[in-house]
Amino acid sequence: MNTKTAEQLKDIVKEKYGQVAEQTTSTGCCGSSCGCDNVNDAVMADDYSKLQGYVAAADLKLGCGLPTEFARMQAGDVVVDLGSGAGNDAFIARSIVGPGGKVIGIDMTEKMIERARTNASNLGFTNVEFRLGDIENLPLASNVADVVVSNCVLNLVPDKAKAFEETFRVLKPGGHFSVSDVVLKGNLPDRLQQDAELYVGCVSGAMDKDGYLRIVREAGFTNVQVQIEKKIPLPEATLSQYLKDHELKQYQENAFGVFSITVYAEKPEKNAACCGPSCCNN
Repeated sequence: MNTKTAEQLKDIVKEKYGQVAEQTTSTGCCGSSCGCDNVNDAVMADDYSKLQGYVAAADLKLGCGLPTEFARMQAGDVVVDLGSGAGNDAFIARSIVGPGGKVIGIDMTEKMIERARTNASNLGFTNVEFRLGDIENLPLASNVADVVVSNCVLNLVPDKAKAFEETFRVLKPGGHFSVSDVVLKGNLPDRLQQDAELYVGCVSGAMDKDGYLRIVREAGFTNVQVQIEKKIPLPEATLSQYLKDHELKQYQENAFGVFSITVYAEKPEKNAACCGPSCCNN
């Protein structure tokens, strides 16, 4: 993918999610305003409402999992939320890490940052902050986070390898991440993957599951686990716009499809791979 194309896709994401940030009701990442043509909230977004720390004003139903529920956070942790939106996962994380912990949300959409900061201010939260920034070039020092979470965001990032390299960089040795994301199984036809509107919403921009996990490992992560996996049943009305009859039949028979996965992985402890006298005693 060339740089120009990547920047164009980022501009589309910013525009669409900026529109969502300005809405007073939750439409979900697959609402018509995001380009997925009436995929309802229940298809993609899991129910946060019963989780401790839930803030309804921050729940725009943009996710495809519950990474905070599986992120193994502890009191006092520093947590970074990639693609923090209006603050939904960040506020859940805050309730877990407690007053001795800290949560930093990163989002590249200015209007999302504004909405998240307003939510935090209205709630009087002092240990949650939101920074404008790009996941491929995080505005964070190295080795600062105990845990990184992200919900249905990395599939929108053009350079996923760089995104996971940055995630690895900001994690402390021994830290870990839990990320919910959209991946593909089988060969989705190019017409469906390359459509820019669907790129924002649900499907295009997602990559093959095996390739996704390979990128995680190549970034240096160990103990890579798929914690949750579920198929995303896209409506036939949407699919029929992009698929021929025989392709639609193949999709229905699970020859290919779109899935939500929640992935856990760890950054190795410092010097974990070195047992010589020159490094184990440092």
